[in-house]
Amino acid sequence: MAGSTDVKTGAEFQTLVGEVAACYVCESVAFSHVLSEGNGPLGAKVMFVGEAPGRLGAGRTGVPFSGDESGRRFEAFLVLAGLSRENVFVTNAVLCNPLDTPGRNRRPSVAEVRRCLPFLRAHVTAVEPSIVVALGGVALFALGQIESHDLTLKDSCGREVSWFNRRLMPLYHVGRRATVHRQDEQQKQDWRELARLMKEETSS
Repeated sequence: MAGSTDVKTGAEFQTLVGEVAACYVCESVAFSHVLSEGNGPLGAKVMFVGEAPGRLGAGRTGVPFSGDESGRRFEAFLVLAGLSRENVFVTNAVLCNPLDTPGRNRRPSVAEVRRCLPFLRAHVTAVEPSIVVALGGVALFALGQIESHDLTLKDSCGREVSWFNRRLMPLYHVGRRATVHRQDEQQKQDWRELARLMKEETSS
């Protein structure tokens, strides 16, 4: 069973990091255990949840959305929202790198997502963000297992709802493959909508 501790202090967060590092439940993953202070600060107003570490990105660097093309695109989109790495927390629905038989990245299975859910819930409790951003369908599904919502990526991209005592907004994954479903210009507008939501949260 994955960890289940509610985390409210820095010391408890380090305990959570240790629990993640000790988890070897899943098969067919590279055990990258991507959770550390490198994910961002506790108390960040915005928390981004991606799919899983990539073998050329976080699986290698230990920091979500870094070291590969998805990381570079993420940095560019952050600028559009008026954000920087220093003031956001970034994590994934699954904290280790799922691999197929030839050793390539693959989509996490539902079972893998569910095994990591206690860790994801503890992330949200630890960081206490005002806004949680789901980057892609896997993240949106995982967050819906913590508290149900009626959002779909196709129909709800850039729309926010009340969720788990905060706001939840789905955006497409920052990987270039997502442009098949939502072009860059549309995605840029989605991130500008996130900036608007942040401004609204700050002024309320």
